[in-house]
Amino acid sequence: MKVIFEADAGIDRSVTKVITNPADQENWIHIEEALNTTEKKLVVINAKNNRNVQILLSSIAVIESEDRMCSVRVITGEMFLLNKRLKFVEESLDSYFLKINNQTIVNTSYIKEFSSTDNARIKVILNDNSSYFVSRFYIKNFRGKLS
Repeated sequence: MKVIFEADAGIDRSVTKVITNPADQENWIHIEEALNTTEKKLVVINAKNNRNVQILLSSIAVIESEDRMCSVRVITGEMFLLNKRLKFVEESLDSYFLKINNQTIVNTSYIKEFSSTDNARIKVILNDNSSYFVSRFYIKNFRGKLS
């Protein structure tokens, strides 16, 4: 089998277009399953040795803005750096991630509980007992995503 990649600026980033010969139509289900089961990885910087490391998106608990970079904390507690601004990172993440304020994106699958606090904000507690606040601007999106 020969694989040919083409770029099409007219389609959304979340769409993958696969073109096959009509004789291979019975394989479409297998191709779709294979593409859906492959998990995305993110290339981050290990600050201890300044090397690039690939981590699974599902292992990321929190991404926080650190000026022109981001810090990435995985659920095991390890910290990594990402040489991108938060707004560009947000575009490349899947639907499990949610921006809760201007500096923080959390993985919704690691949210243990949340409760309302003063000043119309929500306090989010993750599985590792770390806590973050949802700002008023992001509350509507937060409620819509978790309901």
